[in-house]
Amino acid sequence: MGPIILEVEKLAANPKVIIEARNHAPWGAKGREFMTKTAFIGLGVMGYPMAGHKAAKGHEVNVYNRTAAKAEKWIKEHGGSAAATPRDAAEGADVVCACVGNDDDLRSVTYGDDGILAGMKEGAIFVDHTTASADVAREIGEKAAVMGLRFIDAPVSGGQAGAENGVLTVMCGGDEATFEAAKPVMDCYAQAVTHLGPVGSGQLCKMVNQICIAGLVQGLAEGVNFGTKAGLDMKKVIGVISKGAAQSWQMENRAHTMIDDEFDFGFAVDWMRKDLGICFEEARNNGARLPVTALVDQFYAGIQAKRGNRWDTSSLLRNLTRD
Repeated sequence: MGPIILEVEKLAANPKVIIEARNHAPWGAKGREFMTKTAFIGLGVMGYPMAGHKAAKGHEVNVYNRTAAKAEKWIKEHGGSAAATPRDAAEGADVVCACVGNDDDLRSVTYGDDGILAGMKEGAIFVDHTTASADVAREIGEKAAVMGLRFIDAPVSGGQAGAENGVLTVMCGGDEATFEAAKPVMDCYAQAVTHLGPVGSGQLCKMVNQICIAGLVQGLAEGVNFGTKAGLDMKKVIGVISKGAAQSWQMENRAHTMIDDEFDFGFAVDWMRKDLGICFEEARNNGARLPVTALVDQFYAGIQAKRGNRWDTSSLLRNLTRD
Protein backbone atom coordinates (compact mmCIF):
# COMPACT_ATOMS: atom_id res chain seq x y z
CA MET A 1 0.00 0.00 0.00
CA GLY A 2 2.83 2.42 0.96
CA PRO A 3 4.50 2.70 -2.47
CA ILE A 4 1.21 3.49 -4.18
CA ILE A 5 0.34 6.24 -1.69
CA LEU A 6 3.83 7.78 -2.11
CA GLU A 7 3.29 7.98 -5.89
CA VAL A 8 0.09 10.08 -5.72
CA GLU A 9 1.69 13.02 -7.54
CA LYS A 10 2.80 10.79 -10.42
CA LEU A 11 -0.64 9.20 -10.60
CA ALA A 12 -2.35 12.59 -10.61
CA ALA A 13 -0.41 13.45 -13.73
CA ASN A 14 -1.70 10.36 -15.49
CA PRO A 15 -5.42 9.69 -14.89
CA LYS A 16 -5.24 6.50 -16.97
CA VAL A 17 -2.81 5.08 -14.42
CA ILE A 18 -5.10 6.11 -11.56
CA ILE A 19 -7.82 3.82 -12.91
CA GLU A 20 -5.42 0.87 -13.27
CA ALA A 21 -3.79 1.42 -9.86
CA ARG A 22 -7.13 1.52 -8.09
CA ASN A 23 -7.79 -2.07 -9.19
CA HIS A 24 -4.81 -3.23 -7.14
CA ALA A 25 -5.17 -0.85 -4.18
CA PRO A 26 -8.73 0.52 -4.07
CA TRP A 27 -8.43 2.03 -0.63
CA GLY A 28 -5.98 4.60 0.67
CA ALA A 29 -4.36 4.57 4.09
CA LYS A 30 -7.44 6.19 5.65
CA GLY A 31 -9.96 4.03 3.82
CA ARG A 32 -10.72 6.62 1.13
CA GLU A 33 -11.17 5.61 -2.50
CA PHE A 34 -9.07 7.17 -5.22
CA MET A 35 -11.12 9.88 -6.87
CA THR A 36 -11.76 9.47 -10.59
CA LYS A 37 -12.81 12.23 -12.94
CA THR A 38 -16.01 10.99 -14.56
CA ALA A 39 -18.92 12.09 -16.73
CA PHE A 40 -22.51 10.91 -16.86
CA ILE A 41 -24.66 11.41 -19.95
CA GLY A 42 -28.43 11.05 -19.48
CA LEU A 43 -30.20 11.85 -16.23
CA GLY A 44 -33.41 9.85 -16.58
CA VAL A 45 -35.02 7.73 -13.90
CA MET A 46 -31.94 5.46 -13.91
CA GLY A 47 -29.10 7.83 -14.75
CA TYR A 48 -30.04 10.51 -12.23
CA PRO A 49 -29.52 8.34 -9.12
CA MET A 50 -26.62 6.41 -10.68
CA ALA A 51 -24.69 9.61 -11.23
CA GLY A 52 -25.60 10.66 -7.69
CA HIS A 53 -24.02 7.52 -6.24
CA LYS A 54 -20.78 8.30 -8.09
CA ALA A 55 -20.69 11.76 -6.57
CA ALA A 56 -21.49 10.39 -3.10
CA LYS A 57 -18.52 8.01 -3.38
CA GLY A 58 -16.17 10.92 -3.98
CA HIS A 59 -15.79 10.83 -7.75
CA GLU A 60 -15.78 14.08 -9.67
CA VAL A 61 -18.85 14.05 -11.94
CA ASN A 62 -19.62 16.25 -14.94
CA VAL A 63 -23.17 15.65 -16.20
CA TYR A 64 -25.05 16.24 -19.43
CA ASN A 65 -28.78 15.95 -19.98
CA ARG A 66 -30.85 16.93 -23.00
CA THR A 67 -33.10 18.94 -20.68
CA ALA A 68 -30.66 21.33 -19.03
CA ALA A 69 -32.98 22.07 -16.11
CA LYS A 70 -32.64 18.49 -14.93
CA ALA A 71 -28.86 18.74 -14.96
CA GLU A 72 -29.04 21.93 -12.91
CA LYS A 73 -31.33 20.21 -10.42
CA TRP A 74 -28.85 17.34 -10.14
CA ILE A 75 -25.98 19.74 -9.44
CA LYS A 76 -27.94 21.42 -6.64
CA GLU A 77 -28.40 18.03 -5.01
CA HIS A 78 -25.02 16.43 -5.66
CA GLY A 79 -22.48 19.10 -6.62
CA GLY A 80 -20.31 18.51 -9.66
CA SER A 81 -20.80 20.41 -12.88
CA ALA A 82 -23.04 20.44 -15.95
CA ALA A 83 -21.93 20.53 -19.57
CA ALA A 84 -23.61 22.04 -22.62
CA THR A 85 -22.90 19.02 -24.85
CA PRO A 86 -21.90 15.36 -24.42
CA ARG A 87 -18.48 16.27 -25.80
CA ASP A 88 -17.99 18.92 -23.14
CA ALA A 89 -19.01 16.48 -20.42
CA ALA A 90 -16.56 13.84 -21.66
CA GLU A 91 -13.53 16.11 -21.98
CA GLY A 92 -10.84 15.18 -19.47
CA ALA A 93 -12.85 12.34 -17.93
CA ASP A 94 -11.25 9.00 -17.12
CA VAL A 95 -14.59 7.17 -17.29
CA VAL A 96 -17.63 8.40 -19.24
CA CYS A 97 -20.96 6.71 -18.47
CA ALA A 98 -24.16 7.01 -20.47
CA CYS A 99 -27.72 5.84 -19.93
CA VAL A 100 -30.16 6.96 -22.62
CA GLY A 101 -33.24 5.54 -24.34
CA ASN A 102 -32.38 3.41 -27.38
CA ASP A 103 -29.96 2.88 -30.27
CA ASP A 104 -30.83 6.17 -31.96
CA ASP A 105 -30.52 8.14 -28.71
CA LEU A 106 -27.19 6.48 -28.04
CA ARG A 107 -25.82 7.32 -31.47
CA SER A 108 -27.01 10.92 -31.09
CA VAL A 109 -24.96 11.49 -27.93
CA THR A 110 -21.97 9.41 -29.06
CA TYR A 111 -21.14 10.60 -32.58
CA GLY A 112 -20.57 13.95 -34.26
CA ASP A 113 -18.64 17.06 -33.32
CA ASP A 114 -20.58 17.39 -30.05
CA GLY A 115 -20.61 13.67 -29.25
CA ILE A 116 -18.98 11.72 -26.45
CA LEU A 117 -16.24 10.17 -28.59
CA ALA A 118 -15.14 13.58 -29.87
CA GLY A 119 -14.49 14.75 -26.32
CA MET A 120 -12.77 11.72 -24.83
CA LYS A 121 -9.03 11.64 -24.26
CA GLU A 122 -6.88 8.73 -25.38
CA GLY A 123 -7.16 5.70 -23.11
CA ALA A 124 -10.39 6.86 -21.44
CA ILE A 125 -13.25 4.41 -20.98
CA PHE A 126 -16.81 4.78 -22.28
CA VAL A 127 -19.28 2.71 -20.22
CA ASP A 128 -22.71 2.54 -21.84
CA HIS A 129 -25.59 1.55 -19.52
CA THR A 130 -28.29 1.98 -22.19
CA THR A 131 -30.35 -1.11 -22.99
CA ALA A 132 -29.64 -1.21 -26.71
CA SER A 133 -28.81 -3.69 -29.47
CA ALA A 134 -25.65 -5.77 -29.52
CA ASP A 135 -25.06 -4.37 -33.01
CA VAL A 136 -24.79 -0.77 -31.84
CA ALA A 137 -22.54 -1.85 -28.97
CA ARG A 138 -20.14 -3.54 -31.40
CA GLU A 139 -20.33 -0.53 -33.74
CA ILE A 140 -19.36 1.92 -30.98
CA GLY A 141 -16.70 -0.44 -29.66
CA GLU A 142 -15.03 -0.57 -33.08
CA LYS A 143 -15.14 3.20 -33.57
CA ALA A 144 -13.78 3.79 -30.06
CA ALA A 145 -10.88 1.38 -30.62
CA VAL A 146 -9.85 3.18 -33.83
CA MET A 147 -9.68 6.41 -31.81
CA GLY A 148 -7.57 4.89 -29.03
CA LEU A 149 -10.51 4.74 -26.64
CA ARG A 150 -11.95 1.87 -24.60
CA PHE A 151 -15.58 0.74 -24.45
CA ILE A 152 -17.81 -1.41 -22.26
CA ASP A 153 -21.47 -2.18 -23.01
CA ALA A 154 -23.03 -2.45 -19.57
CA PRO A 155 -26.86 -2.57 -19.45
CA VAL A 156 -28.37 -2.79 -15.99
CA SER A 157 -31.20 -4.61 -14.22
CA GLY A 158 -32.94 -3.71 -11.00
CA GLY A 159 -35.23 -0.89 -12.07
CA GLN A 160 -35.62 2.56 -10.63
CA ALA A 161 -35.55 1.26 -7.07
CA GLY A 162 -32.29 -0.57 -7.74
CA ALA A 163 -30.74 2.60 -9.15
CA GLU A 164 -31.92 4.72 -6.24
CA ASN A 165 -30.65 2.22 -3.68
CA GLY A 166 -27.37 1.56 -5.47
CA VAL A 167 -28.02 -2.18 -5.87
CA LEU A 168 -28.19 -2.64 -9.64
CA THR A 169 -26.97 -5.69 -11.52
CA VAL A 170 -24.62 -4.71 -14.36
CA MET A 171 -23.93 -7.02 -17.33
CA CYS A 172 -20.72 -6.12 -19.13
CA GLY A 173 -19.18 -6.77 -22.52
CA GLY A 174 -15.65 -5.74 -23.45
CA ASP A 175 -12.07 -6.82 -22.92
CA GLU A 176 -11.26 -7.93 -19.39
CA ALA A 177 -8.63 -5.27 -18.68
CA THR A 178 -11.05 -2.48 -19.56
CA PHE A 179 -13.75 -4.09 -17.45
CA GLU A 180 -11.44 -4.31 -14.43
CA ALA A 181 -10.43 -0.69 -14.87
CA ALA A 182 -14.03 0.55 -15.04
CA LYS A 183 -15.53 -1.74 -12.39
CA PRO A 184 -14.72 0.47 -9.36
CA VAL A 185 -16.86 3.24 -10.85
CA MET A 186 -19.76 0.87 -11.61
CA ASP A 187 -19.50 -0.53 -8.08
CA CYS A 188 -20.77 2.85 -6.83
CA TYR A 189 -24.32 2.00 -7.89
CA ALA A 190 -24.32 -1.79 -8.22
CA GLN A 191 -24.42 -4.88 -6.06
CA ALA A 192 -23.20 -7.14 -8.87
CA VAL A 193 -20.98 -6.18 -11.82
CA THR A 194 -20.11 -9.12 -14.07
CA HIS A 195 -17.88 -9.48 -17.14
CA LEU A 196 -19.54 -11.77 -19.71
CA GLY A 197 -17.31 -11.65 -22.76
CA PRO A 198 -16.43 -9.34 -25.68
CA VAL A 199 -18.29 -6.16 -26.60
CA GLY A 200 -21.98 -6.94 -27.17
CA SER A 201 -22.11 -9.65 -24.50
CA GLY A 202 -23.66 -7.30 -21.96
CA GLN A 203 -26.51 -6.44 -24.30
CA LEU A 204 -27.09 -10.10 -25.17
CA CYS A 205 -27.28 -10.94 -21.46
CA LYS A 206 -29.81 -8.15 -20.93
CA MET A 207 -31.94 -9.66 -23.70
CA VAL A 208 -31.97 -12.98 -21.83
CA ASN A 209 -32.97 -11.03 -18.71
CA GLN A 210 -35.94 -9.39 -20.44
CA ILE A 211 -37.08 -12.63 -22.07
CA CYS A 212 -37.14 -14.32 -18.66
CA ILE A 213 -38.98 -11.43 -17.01
CA ALA A 214 -41.71 -11.31 -19.66
CA GLY A 215 -42.89 -14.86 -18.98
CA LEU A 216 -42.57 -14.46 -15.20
CA VAL A 217 -44.77 -11.36 -15.07
CA GLN A 218 -47.50 -12.94 -17.19
CA GLY A 219 -47.46 -16.06 -15.00
CA LEU A 220 -47.68 -13.92 -11.87
CA ALA A 221 -50.59 -11.93 -13.34
CA GLU A 222 -52.49 -15.11 -14.16
CA GLY A 223 -51.83 -16.55 -10.72
CA VAL A 224 -53.02 -13.41 -8.93
CA ASN A 225 -56.14 -13.26 -11.09
CA PHE A 226 -56.90 -16.96 -10.58
CA GLY A 227 -56.51 -16.75 -6.80
CA THR A 228 -58.68 -13.64 -6.60
CA LYS A 229 -61.43 -15.29 -8.67
CA ALA A 230 -61.21 -18.31 -6.35
CA GLY A 231 -61.89 -16.09 -3.33
CA LEU A 232 -58.47 -16.46 -1.70
CA ASP A 233 -56.76 -13.80 0.41
CA MET A 234 -54.05 -13.21 -2.16
CA LYS A 235 -51.69 -11.34 0.13
CA LYS A 236 -51.64 -14.39 2.39
CA VAL A 237 -51.23 -16.63 -0.63
CA ILE A 238 -48.24 -14.62 -1.85
CA GLY A 239 -46.79 -14.75 1.65
CA VAL A 240 -46.87 -18.53 1.49
CA ILE A 241 -45.81 -19.26 -2.08
CA SER A 242 -43.03 -16.65 -2.09
CA LYS A 243 -41.20 -18.92 0.35
CA GLY A 244 -41.29 -21.83 -2.09
CA ALA A 245 -40.44 -22.70 -5.68
CA ALA A 246 -42.65 -19.93 -7.13
CA GLN A 247 -40.52 -17.21 -5.55
CA SER A 248 -39.10 -14.53 -7.85
CA TRP A 249 -38.03 -10.88 -7.75
CA GLN A 250 -41.27 -9.99 -9.50
CA MET A 251 -43.34 -11.77 -6.86
CA GLU A 252 -41.42 -10.21 -3.97
CA ASN A 253 -41.56 -6.68 -5.38
CA ARG A 254 -44.73 -6.48 -7.50
CA ALA A 255 -47.33 -9.00 -6.31
CA HIS A 256 -48.74 -6.84 -3.51
CA THR A 257 -49.01 -3.75 -5.70
CA MET A 258 -50.66 -5.84 -8.41
CA ILE A 259 -53.23 -7.06 -5.87
CA ASP A 260 -53.86 -3.41 -4.94
CA ASP A 261 -54.29 -2.53 -8.65
CA GLU A 262 -51.36 -0.11 -8.54
CA PHE A 263 -48.99 0.10 -11.48
CA ASP A 264 -46.76 3.11 -10.98
CA PHE A 265 -43.60 1.39 -9.81
CA GLY A 266 -40.80 1.85 -12.29
CA PHE A 267 -40.05 0.20 -15.62
CA ALA A 268 -42.75 1.19 -18.10
CA VAL A 269 -44.58 -0.92 -20.67
CA ASP A 270 -43.27 1.22 -23.54
CA TRP A 271 -39.71 0.48 -22.51
CA MET A 272 -40.37 -3.23 -22.11
CA ARG A 273 -41.78 -3.43 -25.64
CA LYS A 274 -38.72 -1.55 -26.91
CA ASP A 275 -36.47 -4.10 -25.19
CA LEU A 276 -38.46 -7.07 -26.47
CA GLY A 277 -38.22 -5.64 -29.99
CA ILE A 278 -34.43 -5.78 -29.63
CA CYS A 279 -34.74 -9.40 -28.50
CA PHE A 280 -36.83 -10.34 -31.53
CA GLU A 281 -34.37 -8.70 -33.91
CA GLU A 282 -31.46 -10.61 -32.37
CA ALA A 283 -33.49 -13.84 -32.43
CA ARG A 284 -34.04 -13.40 -36.17
CA ASN A 285 -30.26 -13.24 -36.54
CA ASN A 286 -29.36 -16.21 -34.34
CA GLY A 287 -32.33 -18.49 -35.04
CA ALA A 288 -33.67 -18.59 -31.47
CA ARG A 289 -37.41 -19.26 -31.06
CA LEU A 290 -39.32 -17.00 -28.64
CA PRO A 291 -42.98 -18.13 -28.79
CA VAL A 292 -43.95 -17.22 -25.21
CA THR A 293 -42.09 -13.91 -25.36
CA ALA A 294 -43.88 -13.02 -28.60
CA LEU A 295 -47.23 -13.78 -26.98
CA VAL A 296 -46.47 -11.68 -23.91
CA ASP A 297 -45.32 -8.84 -26.16
CA GLN A 298 -48.81 -8.82 -27.66
CA PHE A 299 -50.30 -8.74 -24.17
CA TYR A 300 -48.19 -5.63 -23.55
CA ALA A 301 -49.60 -4.18 -26.78
CA GLY A 302 -53.01 -4.70 -25.19
CA ILE A 303 -51.93 -2.63 -22.21
CA GLN A 304 -50.78 0.13 -24.54
CA ALA A 305 -54.21 0.04 -26.19
CA LYS A 306 -55.66 0.73 -22.73
CA ARG A 307 -53.40 3.82 -22.57
CA GLY A 308 -51.15 2.09 -20.07
CA ASN A 309 -47.93 3.02 -21.86
CA ARG A 310 -46.37 4.40 -18.68
CA TRP A 311 -47.76 1.78 -16.31
CA ASP A 312 -45.12 -0.56 -14.97
CA THR A 313 -44.69 -4.02 -16.48
CA SER A 314 -46.78 -5.75 -13.81
CA SER A 315 -49.84 -4.08 -15.38
CA LEU A 316 -50.32 -7.24 -17.48
CA LEU A 317 -52.87 -8.07 -14.79
CA ARG A 318 -55.16 -5.39 -16.27
CA ASN A 319 -55.65 -7.52 -19.39
CA LEU A 320 -57.28 -10.15 -17.20
CA THR A 321 -59.35 -7.93 -14.92
CA ARG A 322 -60.64 -5.13 -17.14
CA ASP A 323 -61.99 -4.86 -20.68
